[in-house]
Amino acid sequence: MTGEDPGPLLRLFGLTGGRAKPQGETFDLVAIVTTVGGSYELTELIPEHRAVLAVCQKPTPVADVAAHLKLPLNITRVILGDLRREGFVTIESPRPAAQTIDERIYREVLHGLRSL
Repeated sequence: MTGEDPGPLLRLFGLTGGRAKPQGETFDLVAIVTTVGGSYELTELIPEHRAVLAVCQKPTPVADVAAHLKLPLNITRVILGDLRREGFVTIESPRPAAQTIDERIYREVLHGLRSL
């Protein structure tokens, strides 16, 4: 065992401080992350935090953030939770599909079906 490189596990442990879950409200793969405009010193942030802030200038799903960072999802969630706690990002669950389609559209479709 001596002389073996512990590899990325040690780095991942350091990124999260040993945490496996984000603090605060939970969020899933399709939750949307958006950088909050504000003043913060990018030089004081770790590279992963800076990468998230850059990627999430436009609304981005959690899964896409993880893919961009090339990190496991649970590690990405911890990082996102930290950034949310610091006020650097917002994380919002997508609206249910029923809320995304206007009721008027349902009526038009129903009317069209009835006219067949």
